[in-house]
Amino acid sequence: MAVGARSGTEEPEEPAGRGETAGPATSSVQQSPAQSGAQARRSAPAGASDSSDTSDALDRPAGEEVSGGMKKAKKPRAFWKELPILIGIALLLALLIKTFLVQAFSIPSDSMQDTLQRGDRVLVDKLTPWFGSKPQRGEVVVFHDPGGWLNETPTPEPNPVQKVLSFIGLMPSAEEKDLIKRVIAVGGDTVECHGTGPVKVNGKALKEDSYIFPGVTPCGDRAFGPIHVPKGRIWVMGDHRDDSLDSRYHQNLKGNGTVSEDEVVGRAFTIAWPINRWSTLPVPDTFDQPGINKAMGAAPAALGLAGAVPIVLWRRRRLTGERNPG
Repeated sequence: MAVGARSGTEEPEEPAGRGETAGPATSSVQQSPAQSGAQARRSAPAGASDSSDTSDALDRPAGEEVSGGMKKAKKPRAFWKELPILIGIALLLALLIKTFLVQAFSIPSDSMQDTLQRGDRVLVDKLTPWFGSKPQRGEVVVFHDPGGWLNETPTPEPNPVQKVLSFIGLMPSAEEKDLIKRVIAVGGDTVECHGTGPVKVNGKALKEDSYIFPGVTPCGDRAFGPIHVPKGRIWVMGDHRDDSLDSRYHQNLKGNGTVSEDEVVGRAFTIAWPINRWSTLPVPDTFDQPGINKAMGAAPAALGLAGAVPIVLWRRRRLTGERNPG
């Protein structure tokens, strides 16, 4: 009997069934799901990834660099790089506040003692004039030199740093020729002072003991009046009547010592510096006394009467016409 060699990898021969012819052996074994998946991965093109790779990417922290080219999260900008921007914004806000809201002024003289002392810093309201507010009696106001009031007063030359700080409002202006006084009378008022006083506005005597410098008289060394203050102008005086070159001393100039409302920068409403001098600057009660506004109070009544006369005449003419028809 002839014996043939058999390979270890060959499938065993099966006997041919009835009516069948013997042929090559075929495999009838089915693959499991795991084996199918492994085979699919082996046959997948290069670079393809399965669902497990996707889930791994979702589980990674945000900003972690992966092998797909994902960018790292941006780091916050360093503080020193943002500092110039912050300084620029602060300077812009300071300039806007100085221009439209509040400005600091330094008191250079003794003309407003004891209310204000030399070296005090006051804050001036510049907002309300934009809405039509006018200076009122008793207010302390800052105003530009009307012309000739400060000719005899030398102005110190500021250094470059002072100029910049003054421009943006972080330091009182050293170049602008501004004055600070108290409003005694407004447009339409009549003001006067004789002998040792008192000062009278529209015939009403002012009680000024609460704010004028102790020991001085209300007229100081310069009596005046009666003076009629034109509309749109104010009469101002310092609280230290013996040391203030105010309206009394400039009656030979344009306006006869009065100041145009357009020259007023704003009302000083508080002493901001030094800290131990902090206080507000209210209007003294004497300016609210009855009768001081009688000149202005009569105006509405006069206007009402003038408006009523034509109506009465028209009604009277109409009634007469009805009584005499045709």
